Amino acid sequence: MTVHATSEADLIRSNSEFYEPLWRDSKLVPPERFNTWPLVQELIAHGSRRLEVAPGLRPRLPLDGTQFLDLSHSALAQLQKHGARTAHGLVGAMPFADASFDFTCAFDIVEHVLDDDAAFAEIARVTASGGYLLLSVPLHEAAWNAFDEFVGHCRRYEPNAIVAKLATHGFTVERSAVYGMQPSSPRLLAWGQHYLTHQRDRAMWWYNRVFMPLSLRFAGKLDLKPGLIDTTGVDEILLVCKKTSA
Repeated sequence: MTVHATSEADLIRSNSEFYEPLWRDSKLVPPERFNTWPLVQELIAHGSRRLEVAPGLRPRLPLDGTQFLDLSHSALAQLQKHGARTAHGLVGAMPFADASFDFTCAFDIVEHVLDDDAAFAEIARVTASGGYLLLSVPLHEAAWNAFDEFVGHCRRYEPNAIVAKLATHGFTVERSAVYGMQPSSPRLLAWGQHYLTHQRDRAMWWYNRVFMPLSLRFAGKLDLKPGLIDTTGVDEILLVCKKTSA
């Protein structure tokens, strides 16, 4: 595993260079189009105060009534245009009071920050006791590849280590499922990296009009299991966690 960023400022800059143009050239995908929507509908019944951290233009929580936090001004502008409440900021220093939310959502975020303990501490701080956290992370350090480098990951998590880290911050894993849409073909991944780097307009046309619609259409139903699933060969996992302690 390789991490090129040596400071938080470095990491913010590199992530902004990748994601700001991505969201500027993309369209917002409504949350009900993702396979997480049935689970989200179930979980929002437990409380009306909701936060989604760094969704970009792929929010999983309902736009109406949800607080969104992101570093991308392009993403925030579109979210706000569609009726969402927005705030600019980082997961490691969120501008919200303690126990502000009953349901917090963070998809593909904590692997991007240098100090993930600070990120988890902030998520725990703003989530009320008895509230839920919906989290996704990439698994297995041995599976580190060019995709991780390209999108700005700092790490992958060992399954038992992420469960232990969540417990340290007061969260219990109630259910989990296989998750994610990383390209399985090295050739397709290399193609995407090349065109995003050298022909971004062409790459974004294919991403918005072909690959994203296809991935949404063929995404399977989440197969949630109690506790931690067997993670053998699993690239990314979705975790349904409950805040059990302060």
